[in-house]
Amino acid sequence: MMYLHMWKQFLGSHRLISTSLDIVYLCSCPDILLMSCFLSQVIALDVNLPVKQAFHILHEQGVPVAPLWDFGKGQFVGVLSALDFILILKELGSHGSNLTEEELETHTIAAWKEAKLRLNRQLDGNGRCYPRRLVSAGPYDSLKEVALGILQNKVATIPIVHSSSQDGSFPQLLHLASLSGILKCICRHFRHSSSSLPILQHPISEFPIGTWVPNIGEPNGRPLAMLRQNSSLADALSLLVQAEVSSIPIVDENDSLLDIYSRSDITALARDKAYTQIHLDELSIHQTLQLGQDANSPYGFLSGQRCQMCLRSDPLHKVIERLANPGVRRLVIVEAGSKRVEGIISLSDVFRFLLG
Repeated sequence: MMYLHMWKQFLGSHRLISTSLDIVYLCSCPDILLMSCFLSQVIALDVNLPVKQAFHILHEQGVPVAPLWDFGKGQFVGVLSALDFILILKELGSHGSNLTEEELETHTIAAWKEAKLRLNRQLDGNGRCYPRRLVSAGPYDSLKEVALGILQNKVATIPIVHSSSQDGSFPQLLHLASLSGILKCICRHFRHSSSSLPILQHPISEFPIGTWVPNIGEPNGRPLAMLRQNSSLADALSLLVQAEVSSIPIVDENDSLLDIYSRSDITALARDKAYTQIHLDELSIHQTLQLGQDANSPYGFLSGQRCQMCLRSDPLHKVIERLANPGVRRLVIVEAGSKRVEGIISLSDVFRFLLG
C-alpha cells in the first residue's frame, strides 16, 4: 500500500498554524492551496448558561457542537454536543428522572455535565465525580495527530486552542477541527495527481472500509443499524447511543433508502420548544423529520444534502471527494435502481483506512 503511505506522510508532516482567530491554515504546504480548509464559524458557550438556551443557540447558529468556557477557571472545560441533547431528552422521558422541563429553564450546562458524569458513574476513589479531560489540539499539531485524536476519543470535532503564555493562561479558541476539513486538505493536495494513484480508481467494495450488510461487503464487526420510518423517536435515540453511531438509515419494508436520521437532527426539536410537546415513544421518525423541516423550504425524501448515496462500484476517489464536501459526514451505499441499502461509509471509516 505505497499510496496509503504517501497520505500518511502528508498527514504527519503538515501542521496547523494560526494567524488570527478567523483562520487556521497549513503553513508547510508550499503553495498555500490548503488555506481555506479550516475556515468555519466558531462559537463558545458559557458553562453557566441554561441548557435550554444553549440548545436554542446551537439550532439557530446551525452548529452541532460548541466548546464550553468557564470564566471562573479561565479555560475551556468541555464541549456541548447533539449527544448531550439526546441524553437530556432520554432523561426527561424516563419515569425516574430527576430533571423536569421546568428545571431546564434554569438548569445550567455545568449542572448537566455533573449529572451526566453521575449517570455514567465516572467517580474517583472518594465517590466524587471527575470530569472527562477536554480533548483539544494546538496550532502546531500535525493533521495526523488531530485526526487520531478525533478517532481515538470518538468525537466529531476537536477545538484548536492556542495560548501565548507558558502556563497556558488566556487561551484563544481558533477553530473546531473536523475530519471533513482534514479530508478536504487531502483532496486539494492530491487533486492533480489522483489519476496517477491507481488505488483511488478501485471500487470501494474491494477495500475493508465501512459497515456493510452481511454477504454484500466485508463487515467490520458491527451490525448495520437501520430503522423503519414508523419507528419511534425513542427507538432512534436509543440506537444512536447504544450502537455509538452518528446516523441511522431510514428504510422501507424492502430496505430501500427513504431518509437518514442523524444525531445533529435532534437540535431541531429546540425550535419553538417542540421537545416540550412530544413523547419520545409516540413520535415516529417520519414525524420527527417533518418537525425539523424549515417551513420556508420543505423537502421530500432523498432531497437536498440529507441523504448522500453511492454505489459499491464507485471508485474510492469519488467517495473521498464527496465526503470532503461541507456537511457530508457519511455516504449510504445503495443498490442501483432499487436504492436498497447495502452499507454505509463515514468519514471515520475513511480515516481508519488511511491511517490503518
